[in-house]
Amino acid sequence: MLLPGHIPLQLIENEITVSRKIALYVLRLDTIDLYAGGNKLFKLKYNLAEVKTQGYKKLLTFGGAWSNHLAAVAAGLQGAVSSKQLEVIAVVRGEEPKELSDTLRFCKEKGIQLHFVSREEYRRKNEKNFIEELKNKFGDFYLLPEGGSNALAVKGCREIPDLVNIDFDVICCPVGSGATIAGIANGLKEEQRALGFVVLKGGTYLEDVITKLRTPLSPKATPLKGDKHFANFKLFHDYHFGGFAKTTPQLLTFKKDFEENFGFELDHIYTSKMFYGIFDLATKNYFKKNTTVIAVHTGGLQGNKGFLP
Repeated sequence: MLLPGHIPLQLIENEITVSRKIALYVLRLDTIDLYAGGNKLFKLKYNLAEVKTQGYKKLLTFGGAWSNHLAAVAAGLQGAVSSKQLEVIAVVRGEEPKELSDTLRFCKEKGIQLHFVSREEYRRKNEKNFIEELKNKFGDFYLLPEGGSNALAVKGCREIPDLVNIDFDVICCPVGSGATIAGIANGLKEEQRALGFVVLKGGTYLEDVITKLRTPLSPKATPLKGDKHFANFKLFHDYHFGGFAKTTPQLLTFKKDFEENFGFELDHIYTSKMFYGIFDLATKNYFKKNTTVIAVHTGGLQGNKGFLP
């Protein structure tokens, strides 16, 4: 899937941004495509090119019942799958349900082979022995990690800052596996900084993950005072609302009010938490006056169906 010629950059204003004299813009990657849009398109771009270059006939990846990553893979590879050029196996967390989620149904309709494993088995997804077991079952394949997060994903996400056609000081994104902010940070100018809002509980290990994903570090990367690593990114761990895919009445109210005020949808897992964090930091005067902040809308809206009653 190709990028459209223009990605909307939407200014949003409220009492908080105006009173703090902050210019907050949203890079609307969610407008690219419901399934293959957002940050996923960038994470997949060079991985899918590598599959073709290396001549792989099979691709194997991982995800849950409402995985944005699996949906993006299904959408991005549907042509290759339907033409029998590529077989795609999705290792899905949890026992096979009586009724598939909308996400998994979409994947199956696009020709993705679903392989369900127990949650205990799924936790072995990064173990060499488990990968060998999967190769014995399915044959040789191109291994795409959960969330599509690897060095090629970082390479793709490095292109995200280039889509912003105004000068800015700070760029924000939600953080799950770490590849998106690793790529964004690598694509920044010397004076710019990336802020990540971690959506899972106990994610302090992500600083190390992101630093490794960024290796070698961009020559423009400089340390932030007090940061653990010499890098131009900073993570916030106080906006997970209970953990990955968890939410609270407070967050749901924020999401509803945000959408009514600004006219576009957020997802429950990632962007709702990021925007809550941005506004909270602004309220606490984290941003200096006249700071221009870019918030990356990473899509994921197809997963909202998983939160319907």
